[in-house]
Amino acid sequence: MTVENHPADDAELRQAMHRVRTEVDKAVVGQAGTVTGLLVALLARGHVLLEGVPGVAKTLVVRSFARALGLDTKRVQFTPDLMPGDVTGSLVYDARTGEFDFRAGPVFTHILLADEINRTPPKTQAALLEAMEERQVSADGVSRPLPDPFLVAATQNPIEHEGTYSLPEAQLDRFLMKLVVGMPERDAEVSVLRRHAEGFSPRELTGVEAVVTADEIRAAQQAAAGVEVTDDVLGYVVDLARATRQSPSVELGASPRASTGLLAAAKAWAWLNASSAVTPDHVQTMLVPVWRHRLQLRPDAQMEGVSADAVLTSVVQQTRVPI
Repeated sequence: MTVENHPADDAELRQAMHRVRTEVDKAVVGQAGTVTGLLVALLARGHVLLEGVPGVAKTLVVRSFARALGLDTKRVQFTPDLMPGDVTGSLVYDARTGEFDFRAGPVFTHILLADEINRTPPKTQAALLEAMEERQVSADGVSRPLPDPFLVAATQNPIEHEGTYSLPEAQLDRFLMKLVVGMPERDAEVSVLRRHAEGFSPRELTGVEAVVTADEIRAAQQAAAGVEVTDDVLGYVVDLARATRQSPSVELGASPRASTGLLAAAKAWAWLNASSAVTPDHVQTMLVPVWRHRLQLRPDAQMEGVSADAVLTSVVQQTRVPI
């Protein structure tokens, strides 16, 4: 059965998604870009890696975001002794029945907050691969689907490396976007202090209310996926990817999976902005957050202080834009 898209329905869904940002603003100050990135990733059915120093509200953003969406969320503190079964679940022997029963882990939720994901060994990190890509967990030959919608929001600290395990390329590639959570501007930081002085508690989040339903989120995801894209724009995305592979500073450029991720994010961004089709501007806006963690720079470029963001900015400037 074909479901028709009605402009009025789209407009209402879009307004609902914008209300999510308004609700999160009640708890988080100065991180509008991060909230928007989370919203785009949700609409594009992707996952997000949040990178920032301690104390910039990474965890608070995700908790507030989940509360505004009205979705179930679970938080896992990734530690060196965390086992894969602690995340995905495991088989537990039931003495009463004499059989093994599957006990679901915290990954069986709508939004999983993987706090400090780089503090756990690769074996446990890899436990999320199937969940993030296939949206299911397999145990004892049985595949168990995860809730829909499903989003992993993982955090990591970029400045502390002792006792951490860098995410392998295959794991990084499962994240649609890498959002850099920076320090707030002065006025925003003053607002943070004012809220705390007036009694705000980041643990309570009593002021943040659910403004959408799971059905509305799924409908918005479907609407975003249906945004039109022309062959010229598809060719532009491919040209950008090929340009990263040819850059003298890059050892490993954007893959076809990176291109599909960029297209999905550009569609979501276009839909949020009430555009009927993806434009090169939408692609350019999403390029850095979707590709910055997928480029592997050459060692000499890293020693010279070249960043993935700088390479991508240069690629955009040098790639012909379709008219």
